[in-house]
Amino acid sequence: MLSERRLQVLRAIVQDYVGTEEPVGSKALTERHNLGVSPATVRNDMAALEDEGFIAQPHTSAGRIPTDKGYRLFVDKLAGVKPMTPPERRAIQNFLDGAVDLDDVVARTVRLLAQLTRQVAVVQYPSLTRSTVRHVELLSLAPARLMLVLITDTGRVEQRMIDCPAPFGESSLADLRARLNSKIASRRFTDVPRLVEDLPEAFDIEDRGTVSTVLSTLLETLVEENEERLMIGGTANLTRFGHDFPLTIRPVLEALEEQVVLLKLLGEAGDSGMTVRIGHENAYEGLNSTSVVSVGYGSGGEAVAKLGVVGPTRMDYPGTMGAVRAVARYVGQILAES
Repeated sequence: MLSERRLQVLRAIVQDYVGTEEPVGSKALTERHNLGVSPATVRNDMAALEDEGFIAQPHTSAGRIPTDKGYRLFVDKLAGVKPMTPPERRAIQNFLDGAVDLDDVVARTVRLLAQLTRQVAVVQYPSLTRSTVRHVELLSLAPARLMLVLITDTGRVEQRMIDCPAPFGESSLADLRARLNSKIASRRFTDVPRLVEDLPEAFDIEDRGTVSTVLSTLLETLVEENEERLMIGGTANLTRFGHDFPLTIRPVLEALEEQVVLLKLLGEAGDSGMTVRIGHENAYEGLNSTSVVSVGYGSGGEAVAKLGVVGPTRMDYPGTMGAVRAVARYVGQILAES
């Protein structure tokens, strides 16, 4: 266990290195921070921190910089989540409140996160498998052609055209619409197949083929893997941190192009808790020089998707964590109210 003083020294090193981009020496630490000890004592503490792998000395400098292990301890023990100021909270709310549909919510969220954190923002679309049905609409386009509209609790709208095996009258359509909504409105997608399996039997024999066709289309819509969608923005922000990447930012850019990689990164976030993956904690080699801060968002107490940011390990963790958490909270509110 590190002493309280050495924890303070580590906190000061992280704060100074993030702020100045320069390796930190003992003299600078004693000048900038009220550590209450001499530079010689700080040098001893820095030597102990280096021996334990929390800081390292770049070849070109007498100062020290945090290691992945040092950032990990900083995030876990030393860094509080920085709250957003009232003006920042109002700006977030005003920006997101203008969204007109789910695609717009996701697009605005990506832009907002990238601007607030000056990192790369990644937002996953709400997962259908975690959603509930808000409403099912059936519209007649021709005697034997229907449109099915599925609206989810996250504001997602899925439309499908259905060619019926026989003409389907307006009274039968109204009956099917009412029965469907009475059975599955406000129910989880995973419950829908069981709830509708006996529905064709409630209709006349001549209508059962069409009812079965409608149900097949509905169930196909529910199981499609539309949750495998995400949006990314702010990649150009990485160019501001060229010296933070050992050789080149190309491996990072290549990793960000791999949607499977990003989905896996976001998938490591807990449903509601925040996840911070630092440097080599990221399984994908191309992201070993980055940190990923992610959190789940959704209406109620359950996350329906994840969002987060990717940036260099030398990042403002308290500020980034605060921004990610605040944006996720507002997006969840919007989905709940949509």
